[in-house]
This record gives sequence, C-alpha cells and structure tokens, in this order.
Amino acid sequence: MKLVVDTSVIIAVIANEPEKPALIELARGMELIAPLSVHWEIGNAFSAMLKRKRVSPEEASEALEIYGKIPIRLVDVELAHSLKIAAEQAICAYDAYILRCAQKYRCPLVSLDRNLAGCAKGMGIQVKEIS
Repeated sequence: MKLVVDTSVIIAVIANEPEKPALIELARGMELIAPLSVHWEIGNAFSAMLKRKRVSPEEASEALEIYGKIPIRLVDVELAHSLKIAAEQAICAYDAYILRCAQKYRCPLVSLDRNLAGCAKGMGIQVKEIS
C-alpha cells in the first residue's frame, strides 16, 4: 500500500521529534511517496534552521544523510491541477502538490500539519492519524 508523506513527517523523523516512533510504525510496510517538491522543501527547512541557528552546518549535513536513506519515491504532479487545488483551498502550492499527489495516486496522506490534513479530509482524501 502507498502512503503520501509530507515535509512535516520527514522532518519529524529526521529530527527525532516525539512523533517519530508512531510515524515509523505507521509507515512500516508502506511504499512512501511524495511529490518532487518535497525534496526542495527539505532543503528549505534546513536552510531556515541554519539561518535561525537551530542547527549547525554539521547537524544539517547529518540530517540530510538520514533523509537520503529514507525510501521515498518522489513523483511528479501536474502543476495546473495543483494550482487549481491551491486556489480552491486557499493554500500554498507546496501543500497543493501534496494533496494532488494523494489524489493522483489514490492513497492516504500522513501529515503533522493540521491545516493540510483538514484540507485533505475536506477533499475526500484519507488521512492517516498518529496516536
């Protein structure tokens, strides 16, 4: 079974956030997929952490090594369709790419972003929750 993951989930796993064990358990046996944009969002998240001095360059490098070991299949989504979702849901394009990915591949989404999860549910996309 496929499972769409977003940047919030990946960062939580990489950064050893409290949700990590539950996320790993939820993903066990699943094929993880995400839109190509997630790759760049990870870079952006770590550049912001570096800028705010929340991580050192060495820590960011280690985190990116961990990220590289997570088996996520990065997939393409249609820009026009994603922008339509962004307009309809009043969300940023990056969130719309995640939603389009879940729609296109007909699979559930896991996200720690409550707004994104709410949009997904409103669109009829199954959202896997962690306990």
